[in-house]
Amino acid sequence: MPDLSQIVKAYDVRGVVPDQWDEPLAELFGAAFVQVTGADAIVTGHDMRPSSPGLSRAFARGAAARGVDVTEIGLCSTDELYFASGQLGLPGAMFTASHNPAQYNGIKMCRAGASPVGADTGLAEIRALVEEWAESGAPEPAAGPGTISGRDVLAEYGAHLRSLVDLSTMRHLKVVVDAGNGMGGHTVPTVFEGLPVDLVPMYFELDGTFPNHEANPLDPKNITDLQAKVRETGADIGIAFDGDADRCFVVDENGDPVSPSAITALVAARELAKHGGGTVIHNCITSWSVPEVVKENGGTPVRTRVGHSFIKAEMARTGAIFGGEHSAHYYFRDFWNADTGMLAALHVLAALGGQQGPLSQLVAEYDRYAASGEINSTVEDQAGRAAAVRAAYEGRQDVELDELDGLTVTAADWWFNLRPSNTEPLLRLNVEARDTATVAKVRDEVLSIVRA
Repeated sequence: MPDLSQIVKAYDVRGVVPDQWDEPLAELFGAAFVQVTGADAIVTGHDMRPSSPGLSRAFARGAAARGVDVTEIGLCSTDELYFASGQLGLPGAMFTASHNPAQYNGIKMCRAGASPVGADTGLAEIRALVEEWAESGAPEPAAGPGTISGRDVLAEYGAHLRSLVDLSTMRHLKVVVDAGNGMGGHTVPTVFEGLPVDLVPMYFELDGTFPNHEANPLDPKNITDLQAKVRETGADIGIAFDGDADRCFVVDENGDPVSPSAITALVAARELAKHGGGTVIHNCITSWSVPEVVKENGGTPVRTRVGHSFIKAEMARTGAIFGGEHSAHYYFRDFWNADTGMLAALHVLAALGGQQGPLSQLVAEYDRYAASGEINSTVEDQAGRAAAVRAAYEGRQDVELDELDGLTVTAADWWFNLRPSNTEPLLRLNVEARDTATVAKVRDEVLSIVRA
């Protein structure tokens, strides 16, 4: 019996292949997915990992055996699968483990219109069915099996993204893109088609073994090649995508990283101008600059927990036009409330190309504070250490505490957030302040308690 508690996470399925899950299990997931969604047709796609085509086809077989028609779009990025789900009006399943190492794979599932399937929105029921069938045998096939057919939506996806951003006034730019041997190597040439861009591609060869570096640009060591190439070629901007190309990271003309909070603020200002105002969602560890910029541009900021299911739920509830996270996930109402790093990248290119200054100068107005970045501490007793930090600050008159997500402590000149990891014995600390000395002081203060 497979231990599904190890692979069914809050938002997706993720585990080592074939140790934790394999094609027969993928087939059961396909059958369970169509039963829970009530679909009579679905769309599937997969990334470049060696195990992805087999797992994706097994899922399709499981769905078709239940009488459901399956459209396979084949190799794609996660946001391309969301596009297909939205455009075709079908539930979808994307086979990817995003930035995880090569031996991992997973499934990101959504209902029609790219609406997420998570623990509270169907994933728990899917897991229960798969567990039941793994023990008692696969469900009875439908009287008439569904069909499995292929469709290429890459050109439609690229055209749709370009239609959402005014790229008409862009000057010519030299752009380095590091695809990390992930799906950006497949999608970028089509999405950038016709743009006034001198593209310098890095690691565009699709290779799910990730021979050059991990496809996780959130880790600074994985963007050093991009930074060097930007400096070497005199490029205007560098962009890195993660393995399934749904997150985008930016470096400026000097090779310096631009914080995802600054990108969130920049894109928010552009979306507010486009829509004539509106609500913008940001999670509780994005910079102070995000709500400031939103208000300055006539918008309403709404703060929420970390994680795409919370962001998407708030976007649906409030009718928000845009949402951003510190992890470089960017969500757009014009894209079915789904996240697409590629659309965020087009916004940054349009903003940079629509004026004459360098990127460092453009983003300076959106990057107003000093920050620690995310600092992880391995602790055996997450709750106990977090409680100790809370106890150290709760009696103070100069701070406010809230527990929207973990513990956030806010003072006049600084704030920090301390959150437990859902999957590892870690506490994650983020600190922001008006200057670097204060960041260092608060960081060291908190870490001395966490690591005591």
